[in-house]
Amino acid sequence: MNRQNISSGAPWEAQVGYSRAVRMGNQIEVSGTVAVRDGRPVGLNDPYAQTQRILEIIGHTLQQLGSSLEDVVRTRMYVTDINYWQAVGRAHGEVFGHIRPATSMVEVSRLIAPEYLVEIEATALLAEEG
Repeated sequence: MNRQNISSGAPWEAQVGYSRAVRMGNQIEVSGTVAVRDGRPVGLNDPYAQTQRILEIIGHTLQQLGSSLEDVVRTRMYVTDINYWQAVGRAHGEVFGHIRPATSMVEVSRLIAPEYLVEIEATALLAEEG
């Protein structure tokens, strides 16, 4: 089975030893994603805007691997305050309302930097060829 790794170009990927996403066969796993643009946090103090940006990044990453948000079967959402659930859920629902992947949303004590309020992982499955 062929393995395809995608890098975001972030310097810590090599340091920590991970990829932005990995495709093996028809399965794609997208690493935890936060709201960045040009290496800087976006949507400060706005969990809705952060979720929108995160899903945009995930969608772009999936495209690089021959997939799309339509193929997502699972998301995992980590929030620094569970009171953000409605804002995060609204942005998630705007993208996935008709796709309806399995999902989890959990509160965590903190993320990699205090500016980040939300982090999301995704799993996508491509249709079997043949």
